[in-house]
Amino acid sequence: MLKKYIISAKKLQETDNDKAQVYVYTNPTAEEQRFLVDNYQIDEHTLSSALDPDELPRLEFEPEHIVMIYKRPKNYSGKDQLEFKVASVGMFLFEDKLIVVLADDIPLFVGKRFLAVNSIKEIFLKLVYNAISHYVEHLRIIHMISEEIEDKMTESMDNTYLLNLFSLEKSLVYYAEAITSNGFVFEKMRNLSARIGFEERDEEMLDDMIVENMQCKTQADIHSNILAQLLGARASIVSNNLNLLIKKLNVITIWMMVPTLVVSAYGMNVALPLAGHPDAFWMLMGICLILVWLVMIYWRHKNW
Repeated sequence: MLKKYIISAKKLQETDNDKAQVYVYTNPTAEEQRFLVDNYQIDEHTLSSALDPDELPRLEFEPEHIVMIYKRPKNYSGKDQLEFKVASVGMFLFEDKLIVVLADDIPLFVGKRFLAVNSIKEIFLKLVYNAISHYVEHLRIIHMISEEIEDKMTESMDNTYLLNLFSLEKSLVYYAEAITSNGFVFEKMRNLSARIGFEERDEEMLDDMIVENMQCKTQADIHSNILAQLLGARASIVSNNLNLLIKKLNVITIWMMVPTLVVSAYGMNVALPLAGHPDAFWMLMGICLILVWLVMIYWRHKNW
């Protein structure tokens, strides 16, 4: 699917004009990919990399354009079961146009940053900046979900909550890796800003992006460490609770063995004391209760 945009009155507007300045290809068909390769000399392997979620971010310089592949968070859906994923986006910056290639249909030009745009290079940077903000928002959501799960785990022994925490920790690992890889590309872009043709305000925005990306990476690492410690503590708590439960069951078993021994002895078909006494049953029950009480006193004295 292809959408075209043009800068008009410092705003980005969708258009059908062939002289559009921004082209967004969402999950391009084979014909569209062939068109990009033949008409814009985009490398076929690079184009495939822009659609590959496992591709590493990179910045490359071609004779006619600049290639940047970066990682951004995928839109979350309920079927992901608390697993937040990342996707690749490819941007091909020409002198007079910007081509964006991505696998999923997502809103790109949203937020206050796109209320006013002045150039293609500014759009190029703001798209990446929005991805960083998207990471920050997802990290905030992951933190909220983990706190909610933590509260529920104190009231339930269900493994579902534990599996949910594993999914969140896995997501944070992927996010941290993607943010770090993006950061390397941003640093390279900053060092080669003159070659790309960035103006002074573009360089200032790039500096802000690098700082915010570093803060985002730090935040992802903190959340990941907290979740890892929480999972370790949860495993210890479950093990301790299991030991306490087994201990209680053993205590109950020992209590039951004492009266069982007495009753079993008097159940034998031989002559026993009190065999002919009319109140023998109640006397035996009393003896059993006294023995159980003595065992309880002994356990309390030993603090078992």
